[in-house]
Amino acid sequence: MQTFAYHTPSSVADASRAAAASEAKIVAGGQSLLASMKLGLAAPESLVSLSGIAELKGITVSGGVVKIGAMTTHAEVAASKDVAAAIPALADLAGKIGDRQVRNRGTIGGSLANNDPAACYPAAALGLGATIHTNTRQIAADDFFKGLYETALGEGELITAVSFPVPTRAAWQKFVQPASRFSIVGVFVSQGPQGVRVAVTGAGACVFRATALEQALAANWSASAVQGLKVSADDLSSDLHGSAEYRAALIPVLAGRAVAAS
Repeated sequence: MQTFAYHTPSSVADASRAAAASEAKIVAGGQSLLASMKLGLAAPESLVSLSGIAELKGITVSGGVVKIGAMTTHAEVAASKDVAAAIPALADLAGKIGDRQVRNRGTIGGSLANNDPAACYPAAALGLGATIHTNTRQIAADDFFKGLYETALGEGELITAVSFPVPTRAAWQKFVQPASRFSIVGVFVSQGPQGVRVAVTGAGACVFRATALEQALAANWSASAVQGLKVSADDLSSDLHGSAEYRAALIPVLAGRAVAAS
């Protein structure tokens, strides 16, 4: 049996101090970390729960921006009338994450900080040109995702909120792995204040932008613009669910479906 200290700070400042301690791990919804601990893949000396910090929760829409607190659950984003009115694709994405239990426990901040290579929220953040707010700074989504489970977050740095500029149009398509509900490939497309953006999850070490598809859609926002485009399989993932070549072939197909749905 693992033994560990369990901290329940009531403020972001207290959580940051506790998180900076040796071998401490942050717990948001716990959907990834606790599973890793059960499998013996993680053995932190202490856990720092963010569940009691009220300032990390909530959704606001103002000035063409949807701002979501880091501890807001997937279910809350999916059910939000404000999100559905401003960015329907974001509400749609949140409502298709995992199963009902995961959606009611998992949080947007936890998902982004974990940066699972097949997670959905990183695609929304990158695909909409979001800004990740932390207790010390603001980080553009383009600079946030660094690699496999790796982000730009420093020691003791916590995500406090995420701001999404409201696009002119956007959509999400996900080719799902039936057992886990993660994306074998997921594609988020948008057109708006951040230009044309196409973000892909599930296909590589972490979420990435498909620049060739962006260029094609910037010239012609239609499903036909990406039909037949070839995506390189170099550096894409291969596993029992699909080869790198299979994932490469799926990317323009899903992008086309997303554009048609936008």
